[in-house]
Amino acid sequence: MSSTTDTPGTGTGSDGATGTAGLQRRLNSKQLTMIGIGGAIGTGLFLGSSLAISQAGPAVIIAYILCGLVALVIAWALAEMVVVHPTAGAFGAIAHNYLGAGTGFVLRWTYWAMQVIAIGGEMIAAGVYVKFWWPDIPLWLPVIVFSVLVLAVNAAAVHLFGSFEYWFAMIKVTAIAVFVLLGLVLVVFGLPDRPAVGTDNLLLDGGFFPNGITGLMLAMVFVLFSYIGTEVVSVTAAESENPQRDIPRAARAMVLRLGLFYVLAIMVVVLVVPWTLTAQGGTINASPFVTVFEGAGIPAAAGIMTFVVLTAALSSANTNLYLTTRMMHSLAEHRLAPAWAGRLSTSGVPRNALALSALGMVVAAILSANDSGQAYLVLFGISVFAAIVVWLLILATHASFRATRRKEGLPPSPVQLWAAPVTRSVVAVFLVAVLVSTYFVEGLDPAWQFGLPFFVLLVATYLVMKKTGRCDHLLAETRLPDYEPRATDA
Repeated sequence: MSSTTDTPGTGTGSDGATGTAGLQRRLNSKQLTMIGIGGAIGTGLFLGSSLAISQAGPAVIIAYILCGLVALVIAWALAEMVVVHPTAGAFGAIAHNYLGAGTGFVLRWTYWAMQVIAIGGEMIAAGVYVKFWWPDIPLWLPVIVFSVLVLAVNAAAVHLFGSFEYWFAMIKVTAIAVFVLLGLVLVVFGLPDRPAVGTDNLLLDGGFFPNGITGLMLAMVFVLFSYIGTEVVSVTAAESENPQRDIPRAARAMVLRLGLFYVLAIMVVVLVVPWTLTAQGGTINASPFVTVFEGAGIPAAAGIMTFVVLTAALSSANTNLYLTTRMMHSLAEHRLAPAWAGRLSTSGVPRNALALSALGMVVAAILSANDSGQAYLVLFGISVFAAIVVWLLILATHASFRATRRKEGLPPSPVQLWAAPVTRSVVAVFLVAVLVSTYFVEGLDPAWQFGLPFFVLLVATYLVMKKTGRCDHLLAETRLPDYEPRATDA
């Protein structure tokens, strides 16, 4: 068995499999794919899609296609880098080496904070869904109960986490698949008690583009946020059984499946339900998913979908907690977080980092007890702002990664982002445009009001650390070594 370690470096897991800093390579490609899907499919698709539809109408289909392609570029760029450097901290550690210690510091802390906030949001959402069955229960009670459950799963050995998340995410995938099939039947064939819907709803109430191109652009921020979490596959690289084989396969499969699910599901929504009704949203009973199931004659459709959305929230929180724990572990390795946060349990889990990453759950419990909606809106504003900036920094890291390796005569990655740098540049411009659009979307004002000061604080913190000499060890470090496949990586 491996002993608990206080220092960074390459260690050996309890099974003898070499991992980065003692993390165990116990996740296979199937688990990686489902973990990625689990992190990306949260409550946004099931209930939040009404916000995007209210902006774009039926044209929201185009938004999901475009944002899916953007997510694919991000995942592909990440795969290209992490198969060469499958290290703890993933893109944060890689940015540190190719863009400098300052960028690595900002990126890793930003991603950690963003996901911690997202975890809190999912916990509150899970509590709200439980109140569908027991409306009189205090919101803080299910929030605390679910938080303990998710913490327990993440505290277990990583292969147990992978198995748990695999089946957790499978519930969501199955629900979406059933939804799409029933919806297509309603559209094309109809049911005994309901005629075929056809495609009329695509052109009613203002046509396919009821709010024009402007409406489509304003919907992008909600749609894009649905795809945030696809980068989880790169974070699992340090615990993948075979990074060079599994990471590219899982990244492509995960994004393509996710995009297919999203596009088909939203297409069914705007075909079956007039977009003006879907845009009203607001409650579980108004969910377009519930409407389709009820149209198919399934009893207690609202109850069924409540259970599905509950599992979606818990699965997303479960995966995001995994992400934040590994990112905090990476920060501790580089002495940008308390050293004790980098210590591993005998099962190879950074449980101290896990405890720190539970901060979002503590915030969720406080918010649920005080019912402070405005405070949650502030947290969401920071989260959406941070998510887009993280993706932009990933693209910048990819540009430096390629340029540096070419300059130093190093072999290219076995995985290559298609048509780069064109695809990378187009996606970067798109992300900047979406980031700017948040300023004009009602309710997303906190994205700039609180997101920008957050980054200023991070940069100022790093500069103070650098001036006082606390970052000298970072500036003197050499670049990450390339990954050398083991003999067992056949």
